[in-house]
Parts: sequence; C-alpha cells; structure tokens
Amino acid sequence: MPKFTHDDIVRVRANSRTELTSPKKAWVVGVFEKSLGAYFDKFPPGVVYTVEFEDGFATEVHEDELEKWE
Repeated sequence: MPKFTHDDIVRVRANSRTELTSPKKAWVVGVFEKSLGAYFDKFPPGVVYTVEFEDGFATEVHEDELEKWE
C-alpha cells in the first residue's frame, strides 16, 4: 500500500540518494505501485511517485526518498 496519495505535499528527504536533495515543496501527482516498463527498472522494488514542484518541474521518485512536508 502506498505511503502517499494524490495531492499529498511531500519533499525529497535530506539523505536521499537522488540528485534532488532539496527541501522544495512538491505535490504527488502520480502513484505507480508496479513497474510499467523499462523506465521503472532503474528504481528499487516498491512504489514510485511522480511529484511536481512549485516551479512546474515534475519527476519520478521512489517512496523511500520522500517524506511528508511539514
């Protein structure tokens, strides 16, 4: 079961392994509970989210890399 859902406000964790180590606010705009092709092979098993930042940039991030915005 996903930790986050559509419209949840999140940020990339400070100790994230991604290049997105910023405290920027982002919204969950997509939830992928299973791989939908080769693109998702780069992520470890688990839920992957599409998140959109305030500046309009959107990308996919694994659930382990996100935390709730507080």
